Amino acid sequence: MSVFVMSDLHLSTNNTLKSMDVFGARWRDYHKKIETNWKSVVSDNDTVIVPGDISWGSSLLDSLADLKFLDSLPGKKIISKGNHDFWWSTISKLNKFFEEQNITTIKILNNNAIEVEDYIIAGTRGWFSDPASQNTVQPTDYDKILNRESVRLRLTLTEAKKLQESSGKEILVFFHFPPIWGDFCNDSTFEILKEFGIKKCYYGHIHGCYNISEKTEHDGIEIRLVSADYLNFIPKLI
Repeated sequence: MSVFVMSDLHLSTNNTLKSMDVFGARWRDYHKKIETNWKSVVSDNDTVIVPGDISWGSSLLDSLADLKFLDSLPGKKIISKGNHDFWWSTISKLNKFFEEQNITTIKILNNNAIEVEDYIIAGTRGWFSDPASQNTVQPTDYDKILNRESVRLRLTLTEAKKLQESSGKEILVFFHFPPIWGDFCNDSTFEILKEFGIKKCYYGHIHGCYNISEKTEHDGIEIRLVSADYLNFIPKLI
């Protein structure tokens, strides 16, 4: 009963949405790599955290084949939103859709926290702190987005603390965007992480960077990169 993590599956199992070949040869036949490697390390009693960019679908129906594919893989899955998950909706709508489609192994991480084995899972999408790091196509209110993500981070950690009070288990935080990257650091995020005593967090979003260190540290907090291609599509044991 182990816990794994792997973000950025970027599924397009019906082959009509988007190719990932633009990110290099490692993405060739990536659906098969995900399926084969996942089955080689994950059992039905395990849990896999998937912090965002799950499907290229633009709606729930567009993403149904991808969600069914994820549901068919061994283990329980806890998923959160990435910047490309345009199909994402409210927890109630997602859970209703999963029930209607008989998707039984996927749970939603969104302003809540989930206790799994020896850990309490918390997380939110996050956001880069510097506008220069973004490739938005329209004018974007970065301060508004950062404030919103800070609120969401505080919500998920507040729920995690409630669970921790009774169990004493370690809280792990999962982001889609990196809270720190190169010279840029989201100070407001780290202030909240330190306030809640968080020691470990994980992020995705970054592709094609295979020669960098998996783990960095900032203010005593470990931060690990877990994008699928960085992991060579092998879920990472926590």
